[in-house]
Amino acid sequence: MKLGSLLTVAATLVACAAADVDPIVIKGSKFFYKTNGTQFFIKGVAYQQDYSSNGTIDGKDTYTDPLSDSKICGRDVPLLSQLQTNTIRVYAVDPTANHDQCMQLLANAGIYVIADLGEPKNSINRDTPQWNLEIYNRYTAVVDTFSKYTNTLGFFAGNEVTNMVNNTEASAFVKAAVRDVKAYIVQKKYRPLGVGYATNDDDQRTELANYFDCGNASTAIDFWGYNIYSWCGKSSYQDSHYEERTEEFSKYNVPAFFAEYGCNQVEGKVVDRTFSEVPTLYGSNMSKVWSGGIVYMYYQEANEYGLVSVGSDDQATKRPDFTALSSQIAKATPSGVAMSAYSPTNKAQSCPTQDAVWAANSTLPPSPNEAVCSCMVQSLNCTAKSNIADDAIETNFNYLCDPHNGDFCSGVLANGSTGVYGAYSMCNAQERISWAFNAFFMDQTKNNAQNTDPCNFKGAAQKQTPKVSGTCRTVVSQAGDSGTGAITAAPSSTSTSSGGGAASSSTGAASALTIPGFSYGVLPMAVYLTFAGLAGAAMVLL
Repeated sequence: MKLGSLLTVAATLVACAAADVDPIVIKGSKFFYKTNGTQFFIKGVAYQQDYSSNGTIDGKDTYTDPLSDSKICGRDVPLLSQLQTNTIRVYAVDPTANHDQCMQLLANAGIYVIADLGEPKNSINRDTPQWNLEIYNRYTAVVDTFSKYTNTLGFFAGNEVTNMVNNTEASAFVKAAVRDVKAYIVQKKYRPLGVGYATNDDDQRTELANYFDCGNASTAIDFWGYNIYSWCGKSSYQDSHYEERTEEFSKYNVPAFFAEYGCNQVEGKVVDRTFSEVPTLYGSNMSKVWSGGIVYMYYQEANEYGLVSVGSDDQATKRPDFTALSSQIAKATPSGVAMSAYSPTNKAQSCPTQDAVWAANSTLPPSPNEAVCSCMVQSLNCTAKSNIADDAIETNFNYLCDPHNGDFCSGVLANGSTGVYGAYSMCNAQERISWAFNAFFMDQTKNNAQNTDPCNFKGAAQKQTPKVSGTCRTVVSQAGDSGTGAITAAPSSTSTSSGGGAASSSTGAASALTIPGFSYGVLPMAVYLTFAGLAGAAMVLL
Protein backbone atom coordinates (compact mmCIF):
# COMPACT_ATOMS: atom_id res chain seq x y z
CA MET A 1 0.00 0.00 0.00
CA LYS A 2 1.08 3.58 -0.57
CA LEU A 3 1.07 6.14 2.18
CA GLY A 4 -0.46 9.47 1.38
CA SER A 5 0.90 12.90 2.05
CA LEU A 6 -1.56 13.41 4.91
CA LEU A 7 0.37 10.99 7.10
CA THR A 8 3.61 12.77 6.30
CA VAL A 9 2.20 16.18 7.18
CA ALA A 10 0.70 14.89 10.41
CA ALA A 11 3.95 13.29 11.47
CA THR A 12 5.94 16.41 10.67
CA LEU A 13 3.61 18.56 12.76
CA VAL A 14 4.20 16.27 15.73
CA ALA A 15 7.83 17.42 15.70
CA CYS A 16 6.68 20.76 17.01
CA ALA A 17 5.86 19.07 20.32
CA ALA A 18 9.34 18.77 21.75
CA ALA A 19 9.83 15.73 23.93
CA ASP A 20 13.25 14.63 25.08
CA VAL A 21 13.75 10.92 25.58
CA ASP A 22 15.50 9.20 28.44
CA PRO A 23 19.16 8.88 27.38
CA ILE A 24 20.62 5.41 27.02
CA VAL A 25 23.63 4.66 29.22
CA ILE A 26 26.06 1.76 29.44
CA LYS A 27 26.80 -0.35 32.48
CA GLY A 28 29.00 -3.35 31.96
CA SER A 29 27.82 -5.30 28.92
CA LYS A 30 24.32 -3.86 28.81
CA PHE A 31 22.39 -0.75 27.78
CA PHE A 32 19.94 0.87 30.17
CA TYR A 33 17.50 3.77 30.23
CA LYS A 34 19.27 6.33 32.41
CA THR A 35 16.32 7.40 34.54
CA ASN A 36 14.29 4.27 35.18
CA GLY A 37 17.13 1.76 34.92
CA THR A 38 15.28 -0.61 32.61
CA GLN A 39 17.50 -2.64 30.31
CA PHE A 40 17.42 -1.42 26.71
CA PHE A 41 17.39 -3.90 23.82
CA ILE A 42 17.96 -2.54 20.34
CA LYS A 43 15.15 -3.19 17.88
CA GLY A 44 16.74 -1.44 14.99
CA VAL A 45 16.66 -0.73 11.28
CA ALA A 46 19.53 0.50 9.11
CA TYR A 47 18.27 3.73 7.58
CA GLN A 48 20.11 5.27 4.64
CA GLN A 49 19.41 5.41 0.93
CA ASP A 50 21.95 4.72 -1.84
CA TYR A 51 24.64 3.75 0.61
CA SER A 52 26.74 0.63 0.85
CA SER A 53 27.45 -0.43 4.43
CA ASN A 54 31.18 -0.73 3.79
CA GLY A 55 31.52 2.96 3.00
CA THR A 56 31.12 3.06 -0.76
CA ILE A 57 28.26 4.52 -2.73
CA ASP A 58 27.99 3.07 -6.21
CA GLY A 59 31.51 4.29 -6.93
CA LYS A 60 30.59 7.88 -6.03
CA ASP A 61 31.79 10.11 -3.22
CA THR A 62 28.39 11.66 -2.55
CA TYR A 63 25.71 10.59 -0.11
CA THR A 64 22.25 11.67 1.02
CA ASP A 65 21.93 12.62 4.66
CA PRO A 66 18.86 10.65 5.84
CA LEU A 67 18.17 12.95 8.77
CA SER A 68 18.18 16.36 7.12
CA ASP A 69 14.84 16.21 5.24
CA SER A 70 11.89 16.49 7.61
CA LYS A 71 9.44 15.55 4.86
CA ILE A 72 11.17 12.23 4.29
CA CYS A 73 11.49 11.62 8.02
CA GLY A 74 7.83 12.47 8.43
CA ARG A 75 6.99 9.82 5.84
CA ASP A 76 9.23 7.14 7.32
CA VAL A 77 9.01 7.50 11.10
CA PRO A 78 5.42 6.17 11.27
CA LEU A 79 6.51 3.15 9.24
CA LEU A 80 9.49 2.57 11.49
CA SER A 81 7.16 2.75 14.47
CA GLN A 82 4.98 0.05 12.94
CA LEU A 83 8.05 -2.18 13.14
CA GLN A 84 8.43 -1.30 16.84
CA THR A 85 11.75 0.30 15.93
CA ASN A 86 13.55 1.91 18.83
CA THR A 87 16.90 2.49 17.09
CA ILE A 88 18.10 3.40 13.61
CA ARG A 89 21.62 3.27 12.28
CA VAL A 90 22.73 5.92 9.80
CA TYR A 91 25.96 5.50 7.85
CA ALA A 92 26.79 9.05 6.77
CA VAL A 93 25.38 12.38 7.92
CA ASP A 94 26.21 15.96 7.01
CA PRO A 95 27.34 17.71 10.19
CA THR A 96 26.61 21.11 8.63
CA ALA A 97 22.94 20.28 7.98
CA ASN A 98 20.04 20.89 10.35
CA HIS A 99 18.74 17.67 11.90
CA ASP A 100 16.44 19.14 14.52
CA GLN A 101 13.11 18.17 12.97
CA CYS A 102 14.07 14.64 12.05
CA MET A 103 15.67 13.99 15.42
CA GLN A 104 12.58 15.35 17.14
CA LEU A 105 10.29 13.15 15.06
CA LEU A 106 12.41 10.18 16.01
CA ALA A 107 12.47 11.21 19.68
CA ASN A 108 8.71 11.56 19.74
CA ALA A 109 8.50 8.00 18.46
CA GLY A 110 11.00 6.75 21.05
CA ILE A 111 13.65 6.06 18.41
CA TYR A 112 17.36 6.45 19.14
CA VAL A 113 20.17 6.97 16.62
CA ILE A 114 23.56 5.31 16.20
CA ALA A 115 25.56 7.32 13.68
CA ASP A 116 28.65 6.21 11.79
CA LEU A 117 31.20 9.01 11.94
CA GLY A 118 32.73 8.72 8.49
CA GLU A 119 31.58 9.41 4.98
CA PRO A 120 32.84 8.00 1.66
CA LYS A 121 35.70 10.37 0.97
CA ASN A 122 36.60 11.08 4.57
CA SER A 123 37.02 7.95 6.65
CA ILE A 124 39.67 5.35 7.41
CA ASN A 125 40.48 3.35 4.29
CA ARG A 126 41.38 -0.28 4.87
CA ASP A 127 43.95 -0.32 2.06
CA THR A 128 45.76 2.91 2.93
CA PRO A 129 44.77 3.55 6.55
CA GLN A 130 45.50 6.87 8.17
CA TRP A 131 44.28 8.75 11.20
CA ASN A 132 44.67 12.42 10.46
CA LEU A 133 43.22 15.79 11.30
CA GLU A 134 40.96 15.87 8.26
CA ILE A 135 39.27 12.65 9.35
CA TYR A 136 39.35 13.72 12.98
CA ASN A 137 37.64 17.01 12.16
CA ARG A 138 34.96 15.13 10.23
CA TYR A 139 34.35 12.69 13.08
CA THR A 140 34.25 15.31 15.81
CA ALA A 141 31.97 17.52 13.74
CA VAL A 142 29.42 14.70 13.71
CA VAL A 143 29.82 14.36 17.47
CA ASP A 144 29.30 18.10 17.89
CA THR A 145 26.13 17.99 15.81
CA PHE A 146 24.49 14.98 17.44
CA SER A 147 25.64 15.29 21.04
CA LYS A 148 22.83 17.72 21.80
CA TYR A 149 20.08 15.21 21.05
CA THR A 150 19.02 12.99 23.94
CA ASN A 151 18.10 10.24 21.47
CA THR A 152 21.65 9.93 20.16
CA LEU A 153 22.74 6.54 21.48
CA GLY A 154 26.32 6.61 20.21
CA PHE A 155 28.70 6.44 17.26
CA PHE A 156 30.61 3.95 15.15
CA ALA A 157 34.23 4.96 14.48
CA GLY A 158 34.48 2.40 11.70
CA ASN A 159 32.55 -0.21 9.78
CA GLU A 160 34.19 -3.35 8.43
CA VAL A 161 37.50 -1.54 7.95
CA THR A 162 39.42 -4.74 8.58
CA ASN A 163 37.69 -7.48 6.61
CA MET A 164 40.53 -9.75 5.49
CA VAL A 165 43.75 -11.14 6.87
CA ASN A 166 45.79 -8.77 4.70
CA ASN A 167 44.35 -5.54 6.13
CA THR A 168 44.30 -6.12 9.87
CA GLU A 169 46.92 -3.37 10.27
CA ALA A 170 44.17 -0.83 9.56
CA SER A 171 42.56 -1.61 12.91
CA ALA A 172 45.34 0.28 14.71
CA PHE A 173 44.19 3.48 13.00
CA VAL A 174 40.52 2.85 13.79
CA LYS A 175 41.32 2.19 17.44
CA ALA A 176 43.22 5.47 17.53
CA ALA A 177 40.03 7.11 16.24
CA VAL A 178 38.02 5.45 19.01
CA ARG A 179 40.52 6.72 21.59
CA ASP A 180 40.51 10.28 20.36
CA VAL A 181 36.78 10.65 19.75
CA LYS A 182 36.15 9.38 23.28
CA ALA A 183 38.66 11.91 24.56
CA TYR A 184 36.97 14.67 22.56
CA ILE A 185 33.58 13.88 24.11
CA VAL A 186 35.11 14.23 27.58
CA GLN A 187 37.04 17.36 26.62
CA LYS A 188 33.86 19.04 25.36
CA LYS A 189 31.97 17.97 28.50
CA TYR A 190 29.22 16.31 26.51
CA ARG A 191 27.03 13.76 28.22
CA PRO A 192 28.38 10.17 28.09
CA LEU A 193 28.10 8.91 24.49
CA GLY A 194 29.46 5.53 23.46
CA VAL A 195 31.96 5.07 20.64
CA GLY A 196 32.07 1.63 19.05
CA TYR A 197 33.08 -0.34 16.01
CA ALA A 198 31.08 -2.53 13.62
CA THR A 199 32.72 -5.63 12.19
CA ASN A 200 31.76 -8.19 9.61
CA ASP A 201 31.58 -11.91 10.30
CA ASP A 202 35.00 -13.00 9.04
CA ASP A 203 37.77 -15.34 10.14
CA GLN A 204 39.39 -12.62 12.26
CA ARG A 205 36.25 -12.04 14.34
CA THR A 206 37.88 -13.13 17.60
CA GLU A 207 41.05 -11.10 17.09
CA LEU A 208 39.02 -8.05 16.11
CA ALA A 209 36.72 -8.26 19.11
CA ASN A 210 39.64 -8.72 21.48
CA TYR A 211 41.81 -6.01 19.90
CA PHE A 212 39.21 -3.26 20.17
CA ASP A 213 38.34 -4.24 23.74
CA CYS A 214 41.82 -4.80 25.15
CA GLY A 215 44.16 -2.42 26.94
CA ASN A 216 43.34 0.79 28.75
CA ALA A 217 39.64 1.69 28.85
CA SER A 218 40.52 5.07 27.32
CA THR A 219 41.43 3.35 24.04
CA ALA A 220 38.80 0.60 24.04
CA ILE A 221 35.40 0.58 22.39
CA ASP A 222 32.29 1.27 24.47
CA PHE A 223 30.14 -1.17 22.47
CA TRP A 224 30.62 -3.75 19.75
CA GLY A 225 28.54 -4.05 16.58
CA TYR A 226 28.46 -7.33 14.68
CA ASN A 227 27.32 -7.43 11.04
CA ILE A 228 26.15 -11.02 10.67
CA TYR A 229 24.24 -12.72 7.88
CA SER A 230 24.59 -16.40 8.79
CA TRP A 231 20.90 -17.16 9.48
CA CYS A 232 19.55 -17.73 5.99
CA GLY A 233 16.08 -19.10 5.30
CA LYS A 234 14.96 -21.87 7.65
CA SER A 235 17.97 -22.01 9.92
CA SER A 236 18.39 -22.54 13.65
CA TYR A 237 20.30 -21.35 16.69
CA GLN A 238 22.90 -24.02 16.05
CA ASP A 239 23.03 -24.12 12.23
CA SER A 240 23.37 -20.33 11.96
CA HIS A 241 26.32 -20.40 14.37
CA TYR A 242 24.44 -18.01 16.62
CA GLU A 243 25.11 -20.43 19.46
CA GLU A 244 28.88 -20.26 18.86
CA ARG A 245 28.88 -16.48 18.62
CA THR A 246 26.81 -16.21 21.81
CA GLU A 247 29.26 -18.38 23.68
CA GLU A 248 32.19 -16.32 22.35
CA PHE A 249 30.67 -13.05 23.56
CA SER A 250 29.35 -14.36 26.88
CA LYS A 251 32.49 -12.98 28.59
CA TYR A 252 32.58 -9.65 26.73
CA ASN A 253 32.58 -6.65 29.05
CA VAL A 254 30.82 -4.07 26.84
CA PRO A 255 27.45 -4.27 25.07
CA ALA A 256 27.44 -6.37 21.90
CA PHE A 257 24.63 -6.33 19.36
CA PHE A 258 23.95 -7.17 15.73
CA ALA A 259 24.83 -3.96 13.87
CA GLU A 260 23.39 -5.52 10.70
CA TYR A 261 21.45 -8.73 10.20
CA GLY A 262 18.90 -10.28 7.87
CA CYS A 263 20.25 -12.67 5.22
CA ASN A 264 18.21 -12.56 1.99
CA GLN A 265 19.80 -15.44 0.09
CA VAL A 266 19.12 -19.16 0.11
CA GLU A 267 21.23 -21.42 -2.11
CA GLY A 268 22.52 -18.36 -3.94
CA LYS A 269 19.10 -16.95 -4.76
CA VAL A 270 17.50 -13.79 -3.33
CA VAL A 271 14.36 -14.63 -1.39
CA ASP A 272 11.79 -12.78 0.67
CA ARG A 273 12.95 -12.87 4.28
CA THR A 274 10.88 -14.43 7.03
CA PHE A 275 13.04 -13.10 9.87
CA SER A 276 12.69 -16.38 11.73
CA GLU A 277 15.87 -15.47 13.64
CA VAL A 278 14.15 -12.63 15.52
CA PRO A 279 12.54 -14.75 18.28
CA THR A 280 15.91 -16.42 18.85
CA LEU A 281 17.86 -13.15 18.96
CA TYR A 282 15.54 -11.75 21.61
CA GLY A 283 14.96 -15.09 23.34
CA SER A 284 16.43 -16.46 26.55
CA ASN A 285 19.53 -18.01 24.95
CA MET A 286 20.78 -14.78 23.41
CA SER A 287 19.26 -11.87 25.34
CA LYS A 288 21.57 -12.49 28.30
CA VAL A 289 24.54 -11.76 26.02
CA TRP A 290 23.29 -9.69 23.10
CA SER A 291 21.55 -6.31 23.28
CA GLY A 292 19.37 -6.84 20.23
CA GLY A 293 20.08 -5.99 16.63
CA ILE A 294 19.61 -3.75 13.58
CA VAL A 295 17.90 -5.12 10.48
CA TYR A 296 19.53 -4.27 7.19
CA MET A 297 17.95 -2.27 5.40
CA TYR A 298 15.00 0.13 5.27
CA TYR A 299 15.28 1.17 1.62
CA GLN A 300 15.04 -1.22 -1.30
CA GLU A 301 18.20 -0.96 -3.42
CA ALA A 302 19.90 -3.11 -6.03
CA ASN A 303 20.93 -5.60 -3.34
CA GLU A 304 17.24 -6.24 -2.55
CA TYR A 305 17.44 -5.93 1.22
CA GLY A 306 14.71 -3.29 1.43
CA LEU A 307 11.76 -3.26 3.80
CA VAL A 308 10.08 -0.58 1.71
CA SER A 309 10.28 0.64 -1.88
CA VAL A 310 10.18 4.36 -2.65
CA GLY A 311 8.67 5.32 -5.98
CA SER A 312 9.25 8.31 -8.20
CA ASP A 313 6.43 10.03 -6.30
CA ASP A 314 8.46 9.70 -3.08
CA GLN A 315 5.81 7.48 -1.55
CA ALA A 316 6.92 4.45 0.46
CA THR A 317 5.42 1.05 -0.28
CA LYS A 318 5.76 -1.83 2.15
CA ARG A 319 7.50 -4.91 0.80
CA PRO A 320 6.94 -8.51 1.95
CA ASP A 321 10.01 -8.21 4.19
CA PHE A 322 8.30 -5.39 6.08
CA THR A 323 5.26 -7.53 6.84
CA ALA A 324 7.40 -10.48 7.93
CA LEU A 325 9.58 -8.37 10.22
CA SER A 326 6.52 -6.67 11.72
CA SER A 327 5.05 -10.06 12.60
CA GLN A 328 8.26 -11.43 14.10
CA ILE A 329 9.34 -8.33 16.04
CA ALA A 330 5.93 -8.25 17.71
CA LYS A 331 6.89 -11.53 19.36
CA ALA A 332 10.22 -10.17 20.63
CA THR A 333 9.90 -9.67 24.37
CA PRO A 334 13.40 -10.03 25.79
CA SER A 335 13.76 -10.41 29.54
CA GLY A 336 16.25 -7.96 31.00
CA VAL A 337 17.71 -6.97 34.33
CA ALA A 338 17.32 -3.76 36.30
CA MET A 339 20.42 -1.56 36.30
CA SER A 340 20.34 -1.35 40.10
CA ALA A 341 20.41 -5.14 40.40
CA TYR A 342 23.16 -5.65 37.84
CA SER A 343 26.78 -6.04 38.96
CA PRO A 344 29.10 -6.55 35.96
CA THR A 345 31.80 -9.17 36.35
CA ASN A 346 33.23 -9.51 32.84
CA LYS A 347 36.69 -8.10 32.23
CA ALA A 348 38.40 -6.54 29.21
CA GLN A 349 39.84 -9.02 26.73
CA SER A 350 43.54 -9.69 26.27
CA CYS A 351 45.14 -8.16 23.19
CA PRO A 352 45.65 -10.63 20.34
CA THR A 353 49.14 -11.83 19.57
CA GLN A 354 50.65 -10.55 16.33
CA ASP A 355 51.00 -13.49 13.97
CA ALA A 356 50.18 -14.63 10.44
CA VAL A 357 46.51 -13.68 10.80
CA TRP A 358 46.77 -10.55 12.95
CA ALA A 359 49.13 -7.68 12.14
CA ALA A 360 47.78 -4.69 14.08
CA ASN A 361 50.10 -3.50 16.81
CA SER A 362 48.79 -2.56 20.23
CA THR A 363 50.79 0.67 19.98
CA LEU A 364 48.45 3.14 18.30
CA PRO A 365 49.06 6.09 15.97
CA PRO A 366 49.60 9.30 17.93
CA SER A 367 46.98 11.94 18.41
CA PRO A 368 47.75 14.83 16.04
CA ASN A 369 48.46 18.36 17.08
CA GLU A 370 48.39 21.21 14.58
CA ALA A 371 50.83 23.29 16.59
CA VAL A 372 53.43 20.50 16.51
CA CYS A 373 53.31 20.44 12.73
CA SER A 374 53.63 24.20 12.60
CA CYS A 375 56.70 23.98 14.83
CA MET A 376 58.21 21.39 12.54
CA VAL A 377 57.72 23.46 9.40
CA GLN A 378 59.18 26.55 11.08
CA SER A 379 62.32 24.57 11.91
CA LEU A 380 63.09 23.56 8.31
CA ASN A 381 65.60 25.03 5.90
CA CYS A 382 63.75 23.74 2.83
CA THR A 383 59.95 23.58 2.53
CA ALA A 384 57.28 22.96 -0.07
CA LYS A 385 55.87 26.01 -1.78
CA SER A 386 52.35 26.90 -0.72
CA ASN A 387 51.02 26.28 -4.21
CA ILE A 388 52.53 22.83 -4.63
CA ALA A 389 50.23 20.57 -6.63
CA ASP A 390 48.99 17.19 -5.49
CA ASP A 391 50.71 15.39 -8.34
CA ALA A 392 54.02 17.07 -7.40
CA ILE A 393 53.60 15.89 -3.82
CA GLU A 394 52.87 12.37 -5.01
CA THR A 395 55.79 12.28 -7.44
CA ASN A 396 58.28 13.55 -4.89
CA PHE A 397 57.04 11.26 -2.16
CA ASN A 398 57.33 8.29 -4.49
CA TYR A 399 61.00 9.11 -4.89
CA LEU A 400 61.97 10.40 -1.46
CA CYS A 401 60.17 7.70 0.51
CA ASP A 402 61.60 4.86 -1.53
CA PRO A 403 64.18 3.42 0.92
CA HIS A 404 66.44 2.58 -1.99
CA ASN A 405 67.01 6.32 -2.41
CA GLY A 406 67.76 7.13 1.21
CA ASP A 407 66.11 7.74 4.56
CA PHE A 408 64.19 10.95 4.07
CA CYS A 409 60.72 10.02 5.38
CA SER A 410 61.10 8.30 8.74
CA GLY A 411 59.66 11.31 10.54
CA VAL A 412 56.44 11.27 8.55
CA LEU A 413 55.60 7.58 8.06
CA ALA A 414 53.11 5.53 10.07
CA ASN A 415 53.15 1.75 10.35
CA GLY A 416 50.30 0.06 12.17
CA SER A 417 52.05 -3.32 12.12
CA THR A 418 55.35 -2.34 13.69
CA GLY A 419 53.73 0.33 15.87
CA VAL A 420 56.35 2.84 14.73
CA TYR A 421 55.01 6.29 13.92
CA GLY A 422 57.04 9.31 12.93
CA ALA A 423 56.70 12.34 15.16
CA TYR A 424 55.13 14.20 12.24
CA SER A 425 53.27 11.25 10.69
CA MET A 426 49.92 12.97 11.22
CA CYS A 427 50.79 16.27 9.55
CA ASN A 428 49.15 17.23 6.31
CA ALA A 429 50.49 16.39 2.88
CA GLN A 430 52.26 19.70 2.34
CA GLU A 431 53.86 19.65 5.78
CA ARG A 432 55.00 16.07 5.39
CA ILE A 433 56.54 16.58 1.97
CA SER A 434 58.28 19.64 3.43
CA TRP A 435 59.90 17.37 6.00
CA ALA A 436 61.04 15.01 3.25
CA PHE A 437 62.34 17.91 1.11
CA ASN A 438 64.32 19.20 4.06
CA ALA A 439 65.76 15.78 4.91
CA PHE A 440 66.98 15.46 1.32
CA PHE A 441 68.31 19.01 1.32
CA MET A 442 70.30 18.49 4.52
CA ASP A 443 71.71 15.20 3.25
CA GLN A 444 72.78 16.65 -0.10
CA THR A 445 74.24 19.78 1.45
CA LYS A 446 76.41 17.62 3.69
CA ASN A 447 77.30 14.78 1.35
CA ASN A 448 76.95 15.89 -2.27
CA ALA A 449 78.70 19.12 -3.20
CA GLN A 450 77.91 18.51 -6.85
CA ASN A 451 74.23 19.13 -6.19
CA THR A 452 74.19 22.91 -6.21
CA ASP A 453 70.45 23.31 -5.83
CA PRO A 454 69.14 20.53 -3.53
CA CYS A 455 66.07 22.57 -2.53
CA ASN A 456 64.37 22.86 -5.88
CA PHE A 457 62.44 19.75 -6.88
CA LYS A 458 61.46 21.26 -10.21
CA GLY A 459 60.27 24.45 -8.55
CA ALA A 460 58.14 22.75 -5.90
CA ALA A 461 60.38 23.72 -2.95
CA GLN A 462 61.97 26.84 -1.54
CA LYS A 463 64.56 27.76 1.08
CA GLN A 464 63.67 29.56 4.27
CA THR A 465 65.39 30.73 7.44
CA PRO A 466 64.42 28.46 10.35
CA LYS A 467 62.60 30.19 13.22
CA VAL A 468 62.25 28.07 16.33
CA SER A 469 61.76 29.39 19.85
CA GLY A 470 60.01 28.65 23.12
CA THR A 471 57.91 25.49 23.19
CA CYS A 472 58.64 24.81 19.53
CA ARG A 473 62.31 24.44 20.36
CA THR A 474 61.44 21.69 22.84
CA VAL A 475 59.10 19.97 20.36
CA VAL A 476 61.70 19.88 17.60
CA SER A 477 64.37 18.73 20.03
CA GLN A 478 62.25 15.88 21.33
CA ALA A 479 61.36 14.72 17.81
CA GLY A 480 65.06 14.74 16.94
CA ASP A 481 66.82 15.07 13.61
CA SER A 482 65.24 11.84 12.39
CA GLY A 483 61.75 12.93 13.45
CA THR A 484 61.15 9.68 15.31
CA GLY A 485 61.51 10.82 18.92
CA ALA A 486 58.58 10.97 21.33
CA ILE A 487 57.13 14.45 21.77
CA THR A 488 55.95 14.94 25.34
CA ALA A 489 55.85 18.74 25.41
CA ALA A 490 53.32 19.40 22.65
CA PRO A 491 51.97 22.96 22.59
CA SER A 492 48.25 23.59 22.90
CA SER A 493 46.36 23.02 19.69
CA THR A 494 43.27 21.33 18.28
CA SER A 495 44.34 18.23 20.16
CA THR A 496 47.17 16.89 22.23
CA SER A 497 48.03 13.35 23.23
CA SER A 498 51.08 11.17 23.24
CA GLY A 499 49.16 8.23 21.83
CA GLY A 500 51.68 5.78 23.24
CA GLY A 501 53.55 5.35 19.98
CA ALA A 502 57.13 5.88 18.99
CA ALA A 503 56.30 9.54 18.80
CA SER A 504 53.46 11.92 19.27
CA SER A 505 52.51 13.81 16.18
CA SER A 506 50.11 16.04 14.37
CA THR A 507 48.94 17.24 11.09
CA GLY A 508 47.76 20.30 9.33
CA ALA A 509 45.51 20.70 6.34
CA ALA A 510 45.83 19.83 2.73
CA SER A 511 44.13 17.79 0.10
CA ALA A 512 43.10 14.26 1.06
CA LEU A 513 45.93 12.88 -0.99
CA THR A 514 46.91 9.25 -0.61
CA ILE A 515 50.28 8.17 -1.90
CA PRO A 516 50.83 4.55 -2.98
CA GLY A 517 52.57 2.42 -0.35
CA PHE A 518 56.03 0.94 -0.58
CA SER A 519 56.98 -2.49 0.72
CA TYR A 520 60.60 -3.53 0.89
CA GLY A 521 61.67 -6.60 2.83
CA VAL A 522 59.87 -6.89 6.14
CA LEU A 523 59.12 -3.18 6.49
CA PRO A 524 55.97 -2.10 4.66
CA MET A 525 55.93 1.66 4.33
CA ALA A 526 52.62 3.22 3.45
CA VAL A 527 52.88 6.88 2.67
CA TYR A 528 49.65 8.37 3.81
CA LEU A 529 49.21 12.00 3.04
CA THR A 530 46.40 13.90 4.60
CA PHE A 531 45.57 16.18 7.42
CA ALA A 532 45.15 15.03 11.02
CA GLY A 533 44.65 16.07 14.59
CA LEU A 534 43.27 14.79 17.86
CA ALA A 535 42.70 14.73 21.58
CA GLY A 536 43.82 12.20 24.14
CA ALA A 537 42.41 10.69 27.34
CA ALA A 538 39.05 8.99 27.26
CA MET A 539 35.48 8.73 28.26
CA VAL A 540 34.06 6.06 30.52
CA LEU A 541 30.35 5.37 30.76
CA LEU A 542 28.60 3.94 33.79
